Amino acid sequence: MPAIVLVGSQWGDEGKGKATDLLGSRVDYVVRYQGGNNAGHTVVIGDQRFALHLLPSGILTPSVIPVIGNGVVIDPAVLMAEIAGLTDRGIDTSRLVVSANAHLITSYHVTLDKVTERFLGKAKIGTTGRGIGPTYSDKVARIGIRVQDLFDPSILRQKVEGALVGKNQVLVKVYNRRALDADVIVDELLSYADSFRPLVADTSLLLNQALDAGKVVLLEGGQGTLLDIDHGTYPFVTSSNPTAGGACSGSGIGPTRINRVIGILKAYTTRVGSGPFPTELLDDDGERLRTIGGERGTTTGRPRRCGWFDAPIARFATRVNGLTDTFLTKLDVLTGFERIPVCVAYEIDGTRYEELPMTQTEFHHARPIYEVLPGWSEDCSQARTMEDLPANARSYVQFLEDISGTRISAIGVGQDRTATISRYDLLDTQ
Repeated sequence: MPAIVLVGSQWGDEGKGKATDLLGSRVDYVVRYQGGNNAGHTVVIGDQRFALHLLPSGILTPSVIPVIGNGVVIDPAVLMAEIAGLTDRGIDTSRLVVSANAHLITSYHVTLDKVTERFLGKAKIGTTGRGIGPTYSDKVARIGIRVQDLFDPSILRQKVEGALVGKNQVLVKVYNRRALDADVIVDELLSYADSFRPLVADTSLLLNQALDAGKVVLLEGGQGTLLDIDHGTYPFVTSSNPTAGGACSGSGIGPTRINRVIGILKAYTTRVGSGPFPTELLDDDGERLRTIGGERGTTTGRPRRCGWFDAPIARFATRVNGLTDTFLTKLDVLTGFERIPVCVAYEIDGTRYEELPMTQTEFHHARPIYEVLPGWSEDCSQARTMEDLPANARSYVQFLEDISGTRISAIGVGQDRTATISRYDLLDTQ
């Protein structure tokens, strides 16, 4: 049985949690393959709202085995607090499996993240300050701490002491901070060893064996395509690969085992943090989208920047991810707008661009070229088929499908897991 990837097609916050949860009862494994607790999914079930930061959305479906893959960076305190919070709400978290090769976020990663961002001043990236970037930096520099190191105190101490040699020099001599104590950090990390031990496995082996046995594996990314370290709006990006290609390296599943890639697109566009945003609205329409859409970060609580739908971004996401399907979310938020502009191209220094420009400088100067569609006033939150939608809402969906380059297979018309229109079977792998 092939694996299926679910990826954000904008700057994140598109509603991947809702999509994963909707599919959850039909899949056997849900795998988080990159990122850390700088990402978040919000899932609404009935009158309960769940904010997930590290745990895969599949944790809310009893029949699913949730997996944190090797490509994720884990803050032990955050993970254990999230597990405890769900347990207190009656959610069984005992099925969780964590890769032994996932890297750990330590207190020195968080410290360095915060002081570095403050030091940048107006040139700051917009990091969440949760130590994600420094942890990935250590991973690439081969001085990182992995989950498996918790079970070997001698190796753990050697690694922490080795990492602090350089980091304390930076903290003291560059940022005028106190040096960090290796003993304190080692003791803190070792305090989580017993909690991690029953969760840890060779997740690459586990997932490949599951696929061999005919199980369905769903791989979910954090953030979105435009925040990818290689393909996003660099340097205003995350430190990993949320794109579909990252699902392979972040889970240990080979690319030939994946035959469906589902992109999540919001019916408008949002982003959190700094960086270019061609369709951003700094007017009443932007505030209206933010208010009606509840546009605040699941993890950070920061207000999201809001703008109209951006078709060049959607086409870019289709291309770099190899999307086979799109799940369009939050269509209901647009109800009540008399006119809905859609960015169909950019104008840069007098030249029209149908696709994302090649350079950072060009993208910073991109101005949206809009085609305006008629809006609708009828409530669409109870729609469960395309025919239930107002005529102008149907036309809007069809326009987005035509201009984005991939079929829209499902449409979210409300927060609840049932508030969805299914046009094509997202798990039909034939």
